Parts: sequence; structure tokens; C-alpha cells
Amino acid sequence: MLSQKIADALNKQLNDELFSSYLYLSMAAYLETTPFEGFAHWMKLQSKEEYEHGMKFYSYISEVGGKVKLNAMEAPKSDWTDPQQVFEAALEHEYKITNSINNLVGLAVEEKDYATNLFLNYFVKEQVEEVASVIKIIEKFKMIGESKNGLFWLDKELKKRA
Repeated sequence: MLSQKIADALNKQLNDELFSSYLYLSMAAYLETTPFEGFAHWMKLQSKEEYEHGMKFYSYISEVGGKVKLNAMEAPKSDWTDPQQVFEAALEHEYKITNSINNLVGLAVEEKDYATNLFLNYFVKEQVEEVASVIKIIEKFKMIGESKNGLFWLDKELKKRA
């Protein structure tokens, strides 16, 4: 059975994951106003992945006898200056989510909730991958600099994400 502290924290993370999906969808919508279909494609898939993360929290909360509580969401940012700024905002958001997951793990350890701690191990690993993925893309943006050919190459590469 979940303690109230754990239940509240899991519900907060559920809502944060759903907001992440919404934010990445907003990023995709912005990128669709540019000629960069690959960047938009990458963000739409990221939105879908974040939604799936939210549903993992939803299922876990229900499975362990908790009550899922969905909160109202604030509108995500919807305008950036260029694709690189979008990915930099994505990295900042991933750091925030990583911190939130780490705090949740700490709470599970403090509460001696071993089942929740085990459940959260997936997300700890996932955040390492997510941060690394976005950092690599930003590094490519930096290498490309002002090269329009490089920008279109990167866009083409990100469109291959399955």
C-alpha cells in the first residue's frame, strides 16, 4: 500500500510526464511552422514517449491501490527563435524531470517503499538516455553553426527517428 506522501509524489510525476508530452507537442507545432519536418517529427515522437511514461505512472498508481489524480495543466511555451533554441529548452526540461525523478527515488528510499523504488529504476535509466540524446543533438547544432546545409542534414537525420 502506498503512503500518502508517495501517492502524492507519484501523482505529481504523472502530471509532470503528461505536461512533458504537451510541451513536446507544442515544440513540434512550432517546428512545423519552419521548413524542418525532421525536427518536428522528432518532437512528436518525444511527445508520444512522454505520454507513455505518464501512462506507466498511471498504471502503477492504480496497480498498487492508489488513486490517480489528474490536475489542470498550464499552457506550454509555444514560440522559440529557432530549432536549436527548441532543443535547448528540451534539455532544460529534461534536467528538471531528472531532478524530479531523483527526488521521487529519494522519497521512496526514505519511506522504505521498495516496490516504488524498483518501479522508478526504469525512469532513472530513461532520464540518462533522454538527457544524453538531447545533448548530442545540441552538440551537432553547435558544430553546424550557421551552415544551412548542416542544418538541413541534421533535420534529415532526426526525421529517421522511429
